[in-house]
Amino acid sequence: MDRMKKFLEALEEYDGALITPGSNLYYLTGMAPQATEERLFLLVVNKNGESVLIAPKLYENEVEWENVVFWGDDEDPYEVLERVLSSLNLKSGRILVEDTMRASFLIRIEQLLEGYTFYPLSAVTKEMRMRKGEKEIRLMKKAAEIADKVFYEIINRDLVGKTEKQVALEIEFLIRELADGVSFSPIVASGKNAANPHHSPGERKIRRGDFVILDFGARYKGYCSDITRTVAIGYANEKLKEIYEIVKEAQERAFQSVREGIKAKEVDMAARNYIASKGYGEYFIHRTGHGLGLEIHEEPYISQTNERVLENGMTFTIEPGIYVPNLGGVRIEDDVVVEKKGKRLTNAERELIIL
Repeated sequence: MDRMKKFLEALEEYDGALITPGSNLYYLTGMAPQATEERLFLLVVNKNGESVLIAPKLYENEVEWENVVFWGDDEDPYEVLERVLSSLNLKSGRILVEDTMRASFLIRIEQLLEGYTFYPLSAVTKEMRMRKGEKEIRLMKKAAEIADKVFYEIINRDLVGKTEKQVALEIEFLIRELADGVSFSPIVASGKNAANPHHSPGERKIRRGDFVILDFGARYKGYCSDITRTVAIGYANEKLKEIYEIVKEAQERAFQSVREGIKAKEVDMAARNYIASKGYGEYFIHRTGHGLGLEIHEEPYISQTNERVLENGMTFTIEPGIYVPNLGGVRIEDDVVVEKKGKRLTNAERELIIL
């Protein structure tokens, strides 16, 4: 596989890698085992390109790899790992470990590899994954189209009287009908709750006069989308309507600034400076965006301190927001890919919709 070949080339300064299930394993091998939980499932790779997959017998009919060692519940998987490490001549040195590995796994592995210095696997994989290929962008576009479709479906329903939690569940159900699943738990924040960027949907019922933030995404063949739209219910409060127009213009300015060769922080500042010029700088309390791909949050981050130069194939969100306590909030978010200039993947209506 080309990705594994590139990974091994980047592995030169390390002696090996230990990769547990997650986005990196999927990216490098196409394997996405489900519900591994407390059972050790581990791909062991050395710098010579030799690898052994250690997997529970539960997956004997599911996984395919050139060298696999299956272990049963009557065996100690760490004894199996010890033998595999010896066979791959992994005794000391520098080793990459999956960033999301369970602590219970890592502690036992550290006991076996006392002569090793551990480094996060993302030190290598984040650079590989940051630039998406044509196939990856097609999959992300499909995930984005699903998010657009779900937005239109949900606003065509009568939201008045429904709780935030009910609307969030409806969004999740719609996504699961069209995609592999949600890329994160949907956010539905109404009225004063919209002043909390990561509000957890609760029992508050949506009512006329509310501005409602709808933030959700779909996962399609591993790849994520992430969209936010803010809608008004019944009529638009004049102050929130003013805020909406400021956020919309800030989002557009940030999007128009995207091009190959610009720094990530310049995109952030395009939105941030405009919001500040309108007197709402203190109410824009998060970065302008985050990278997007197999993870909902990955490199590159669109923040005011990130010196990363944007390159073709990089994908990220642009999502400025203004959040005023005891009033409400507005956020507008799109997924964007760099293709010389910026290209939106999500395209749902950005003008204020009054339901």
